[in-house]
Amino acid sequence: MKYKIGIDVGGTFTDFLLLDGGGETAVYKVLSTPQDPSIAVLEGLGRMASDRALDLESFLANVEIIVHGTTVTTNAVLTGNIARTGLLTTAGFRDALEMRRGIREETYDNKAIAAEPLVPRWLRRPVKERVTADGNILVALDANDIDDALAQFRAEGVEAIAICFMHSYANQINEEQAAAYVAKAMPSAYLSPSHDILSQVRFYDRISTTVLNAAVGPILGRYLTSLIKRLANAQYQNMLLVMQSNGGVTAPETAMRLAATTLLSGPAAAPVAGLAYTALRGDKSFITVDMGGTSLDAALVRDGAPNMTTEARIDKHALALPTLEINTIGAGGGSIGWIDEGGLLRMGPMSAGARPGPVCYGLGGEKPTCSDANLVLGYLNEGFFAGGEIKLDKKSAARAIEDHIAKPLGLSVTEAAVGMYRIMNVNMASSIREITVQQGFDPRDIPLVCAGGAGPVHAAMIAEELDMTRILVPRESSIFCAAGMLWSDFKHDYVRSYHTQLTPQTLDPVRFHAAIEDMCAQANTTLQSEGIPAAQRNFKYTLDLRYFGQYHEVAVEIGENLLTGPDFAAISTALHKAHNRLYGYDLESDGTIVELVNLRLTATGTTNKPPTIMEKMAGPDAGAALKGKRSIFLISENCFADVNVYDGDQLRHGNIISGPAVIEQVNTTIIVPTDYSLFCDGYGSFEMTAVQA
Repeated sequence: MKYKIGIDVGGTFTDFLLLDGGGETAVYKVLSTPQDPSIAVLEGLGRMASDRALDLESFLANVEIIVHGTTVTTNAVLTGNIARTGLLTTAGFRDALEMRRGIREETYDNKAIAAEPLVPRWLRRPVKERVTADGNILVALDANDIDDALAQFRAEGVEAIAICFMHSYANQINEEQAAAYVAKAMPSAYLSPSHDILSQVRFYDRISTTVLNAAVGPILGRYLTSLIKRLANAQYQNMLLVMQSNGGVTAPETAMRLAATTLLSGPAAAPVAGLAYTALRGDKSFITVDMGGTSLDAALVRDGAPNMTTEARIDKHALALPTLEINTIGAGGGSIGWIDEGGLLRMGPMSAGARPGPVCYGLGGEKPTCSDANLVLGYLNEGFFAGGEIKLDKKSAARAIEDHIAKPLGLSVTEAAVGMYRIMNVNMASSIREITVQQGFDPRDIPLVCAGGAGPVHAAMIAEELDMTRILVPRESSIFCAAGMLWSDFKHDYVRSYHTQLTPQTLDPVRFHAAIEDMCAQANTTLQSEGIPAAQRNFKYTLDLRYFGQYHEVAVEIGENLLTGPDFAAISTALHKAHNRLYGYDLESDGTIVELVNLRLTATGTTNKPPTIMEKMAGPDAGAALKGKRSIFLISENCFADVNVYDGDQLRHGNIISGPAVIEQVNTTIIVPTDYSLFCDGYGSFEMTAVQA
């Protein structure tokens, strides 16, 4: 039997999806090991082998591919545990990293403080060189400045060096020479030149992204090297792929060179998984919500394509690489409840993490969390959490809520737990509003795809806050991102800046097409190195366009046929339509000049997708899956009541359950409130619908 494995290393749990050649799946979860995430990875693989009565080596011999997403780089930035980094930049611009864009980024926050630069000033060393905006060498590179800087870097124990010169996107020769000089003088240092990371205009975005890449490069390198070594020791010799923030996968060697592409890589698999599940039902637009132990990730997919951004933020640091637009907040099962200075109950963003975890885990946690509240309200089963592997302590959870929340607020334990539950739901609904309502998109007519180990407990209440009536809980809900990784394609993004007016008189077609051909050549080389045949390579072209006088541009996807020439009129029309859709107006009738800023290429290498198995219709009667009854708190009735509890793994195609009810699976629990109905589809997923009065 041949297997494929998706692995998502999270802050609390490491998730695994095991897929065999016939399309059958198995789900595994182990507590993450932050000190070395590869330990949890090998522990999970060992469990898979043990369940099949095999030793690890024999099991891995039958594994064709492992796709792996990690939060190692993200956590390094968030915790400040980055590599000691030095920066070489054009003389006179060493403070650009700290000055940022020089604008007020938080318009309505008078107390907002920018994040500390990842490289302190004494390690940001100026180098005499200068390239003009049109690519002319104004000042040649001065190697003496590099020698002085490297001497200091060695003394300070610098292990990563970022190089970002002014206008290197227009002519990278000075930057290339500096990179070659550093590579020879400090061969052990991790090197991050901006022309290799992000070859585009906007100096702060480029320098910030380049520094981020350098700061996390050694961290990711050490982790992947450790993982590869552990797998090699277990005789694994087949393909290992790494998830990227753009929703695609790549080889470990590419990921280590472009480490910043893995920032937010774990959550990026959720929209990919959502596309796989909703395609079976004919939905092309939806919202994914993935609620784990530490955070909640929300993403919007419209017309079969996830929203992308080149203005991501990692702890307030700009990341200008193409990234799936995912709104992440500190709202997970381990989110800690606390009372602020004004006496108001708050939930998160602090998390109890994997260890000590929530109080009910019995691993030393002392502060009440979302999971503790869910247990007190009856939503979780004391004896069946993680399939019975973790015995939950309800009394300790109740005592923690009483001591830290209920008594200070003058509430009963139940009232405090209900308050914690409600606030979590409101927080999560607010994060969805940010990517939908606040961007002019109405979420009420599309489904909410709710996943994660903790997500289905809150799914209906989140939907209710948003007036959404359809909820899809996928079969592999608890390891949603791990599942998405097995549906992901190879994906690489390239950009070239060419700022000019979009007219036949100003645009140089030779330069225009040379930039496109250069990106295509680079993409083909990379995909070929990853073993993707030419027939499975797809290229998508995007132009960053704007009206004359604007600062921000609009990314407009352009068909390859419009690039011939190029077709100025058709490209301008595409901008008008996109601008109208985003902002409600365009300047077509004004005859305003259109400007080109960047050319972008997204190169995709299509992978073989897992097969889907359709179950036979079993009918509406779910009686065979009934486990018994349990008392849970009903929000709509504001009281406890005994409700039916069903074994989710025993539900079959066509089974219908009317709320209130509880659906228990090994790794997640679905709460079906009053006035909701749940339907089990032919692929093992659950569609929950609000019953119209």
